[in-house]
Amino acid sequence: MQKLDRQAIALISNHADPAADIGGEEAGGQNVYVRQVGEHLAELGWQVDMFTRRIKATDPTIVEHTPHCRTIRLKAGPEEFIPRDEQFDHMPEFIQSFQEFQSKQGMAYPLIHTNYWLSAWIGLQLQKNGGTQLVHTYHSLGAIKYRSIPELPEIAATRLAVEKEVLENADCIIATSPQEKESLRSLVSPLGQVEIIPCGTDIRNFRPLPRTEARAKLGLSPQDRVVLYVGRFDLRKGIETFVRAGALLHQKGIPNLKLVIVGGSSLDKADGQERLRIEELVKELGLEEITTFAGRVDHDSLPYYYAATDVSVVPSHYEPFGLVAIEAMACGAPVVASDVGGLQFTVVPEETGLLVPPQDHQAFADAIERIICNEAWAQQLRKQATINVNQRFSWSGVAMQLTELYRHVLAQSLMHEQPWNFRSTTIRHQSYPSKILSKNLCQS
Repeated sequence: MQKLDRQAIALISNHADPAADIGGEEAGGQNVYVRQVGEHLAELGWQVDMFTRRIKATDPTIVEHTPHCRTIRLKAGPEEFIPRDEQFDHMPEFIQSFQEFQSKQGMAYPLIHTNYWLSAWIGLQLQKNGGTQLVHTYHSLGAIKYRSIPELPEIAATRLAVEKEVLENADCIIATSPQEKESLRSLVSPLGQVEIIPCGTDIRNFRPLPRTEARAKLGLSPQDRVVLYVGRFDLRKGIETFVRAGALLHQKGIPNLKLVIVGGSSLDKADGQERLRIEELVKELGLEEITTFAGRVDHDSLPYYYAATDVSVVPSHYEPFGLVAIEAMACGAPVVASDVGGLQFTVVPEETGLLVPPQDHQAFADAIERIICNEAWAQQLRKQATINVNQRFSWSGVAMQLTELYRHVLAQSLMHEQPWNFRSTTIRHQSYPSKILSKNLCQS
């Protein structure tokens, strides 16, 4: 049994391990969000336990990040990688493992912050047992994702139902941008309490570095015009748009053009197949000599890539927030991004970068060219990008806002459904009994 002199809270991120190496299969922005939130909340006085699903028998059960922040891996199905869309049937075992851990440790969590819809389902079941306040962050919204894919997965109806139920029944939903809040209201439900608290970035790590130093470290010359993509190999991340935009710039004769692609896991994984497809596209377009596949890059080395680049491209089909954009801007890299979702919130057009229509490689090429061919303007963008991120998106600032919200939610639980006034005067919608979820629920 662990004795604590601080309030314990649980962050649940069942498919995105906060202790995982970033850049691997299904290891990206959500992993970063949960870990950084956890560590910074611990600095503010909380005991933070971050729960995730164990995918390797050889992985340690508990990973101590700081004295008061740890990742706890729970048994939930086979101890192997399972795609997130196939994990729902293992969530009851996750709950059982969670409750067994609490019992063995002699702990109770009055507040649980869940991440992604699978974790939301877990949180809803724990909430029904009583004594637990539920806060949720979506990270991705099925109502938007399913618009862009030709064939819905079997789990789609269940996901849509859970996303609606958690919006209407959680004590508070955290939207990471005004655009995400609007999507929740227009596509999911007008009910439930939603507050906007953005994601952040580690401005101690992601900071401006001398460009000459960064390029020397990466083997790039001062004359190179470097265009960078950072992220997973996933069709929805729009890497094909990035490559085709690079081909247009190459055909136009832009001198010293270099395309750099950072991220990816082993080729036998799902994202490895997408990497092979992109590599074939690079060959088909005759870009092999100017394209570098850097692979997975560790957290401490990534700022050198951002610092070395002329333009960082975020061509996602949709992003609820877009951590890569603020990482890049924190390092002084202008961003050209899809004009979608949270990217409309993080990127300030004409001040920190440019927004263009998603999947439009001509528009991306034109925007990239505007920046790399106007060095005086690019210098202004770099300076303003760093200032903007430092003012709006530090993890310490995010953690302080979350702390304020958590305390308000916990206080409200003692006041027996008094009017919600954390940042507004909206009355919180009353919870209703959850219906049993099934795969034949209406996709509304």
